[in-house]
Amino acid sequence: MAERQIPPDDHDPQRELERLFKWGQQARQDNRLIPVVTFIVVVAGLLFLWSAWFTVQPEETGVVQRFGRAVRTAGPGLHFKWPYGLETVQRVPTARVLKEEFGFRTLATVPGQRTQYADNKAYKAESLMLTGDLNVIDVQWIIQYRIEDPIRYLFQVRNTPQTVRDITEAVMRRVVGNRLGSDVLTVRRVAVSSEVKEETQKILTDYDTGVRLVTVELQDVTPPDAVKPAFNEVNEARQDRERTINQAQEQAYREIPKARGTAAQSIREAEGYALERVNRATGETARFKAILDEYRQAPEVTRRRLYLEALGNFLAETKGLYIVDSDQKALIPWLPLESGAKPLVEGK
Repeated sequence: MAERQIPPDDHDPQRELERLFKWGQQARQDNRLIPVVTFIVVVAGLLFLWSAWFTVQPEETGVVQRFGRAVRTAGPGLHFKWPYGLETVQRVPTARVLKEEFGFRTLATVPGQRTQYADNKAYKAESLMLTGDLNVIDVQWIIQYRIEDPIRYLFQVRNTPQTVRDITEAVMRRVVGNRLGSDVLTVRRVAVSSEVKEETQKILTDYDTGVRLVTVELQDVTPPDAVKPAFNEVNEARQDRERTINQAQEQAYREIPKARGTAAQSIREAEGYALERVNRATGETARFKAILDEYRQAPEVTRRRLYLEALGNFLAETKGLYIVDSDQKALIPWLPLESGAKPLVEGK
């Protein structure tokens, strides 16, 4: 008769203890992993938040690139983007006036102190230029510009600030080379600046750089050190000439109106005298015609009246009357014409 085998008891206490022991060890291992996992999750979340937002300052414009391609711009403030480098941001100072210096450099200055400049000898290659009359002059200038289109500024040309410098220097050399050195040194500075600005802006626009020039200003234009004494003498002579011309013009402006006034007054006086003479001649002519008519009607009466009138006019202007008689040895008085007057001569 075969012996019946008893199946193993699943509720064996020993096995239960071993199972509980193994479960406890696994639980303790899992509990040790919780802080690590939590730390990793927190760090990943912080990195996500840190790389998902950015700020743009008030004077800037942010250009957002996705996988290297510009997709949008962002104004001042807080903005979000794709994290982990999927989108990057370049900030462009669109509200700031940028400056480039040629022939000199301004060092960092402290407020309240005098501006310091670097040694200009290091930048003579930028400033020395050949003029149209084959003279050499030292031209120092600055340009100021704004960035109108940040995307074009960043991606249309390579190294836009250097491109702006190269274009400006090339145009300045061409403009100076087409003019006399004396003109650039003295009276044509404003014209040179205006022409350089206009032509440089045209080239920048053709290149689609997104840059707009604000000003081009010549700071200092001097001859080379070797010819400065001679140039100063010429400049002083030119200033003396200008001063003499100005004084002559001032005197002319003062004397010409005076002469014109005197001439106008003389003309008016001559015209008045001419009118008076014409009127007097016209009146005398009319009077003569009237007398002629009377004379034709009564010649003797008219002749006697004219004689008496002439005699009366003559006697009215005399102070005394003397009658000379060849037979009389002494003067005889004549009664004074004026009433109450004494005789002029008494008879002896």
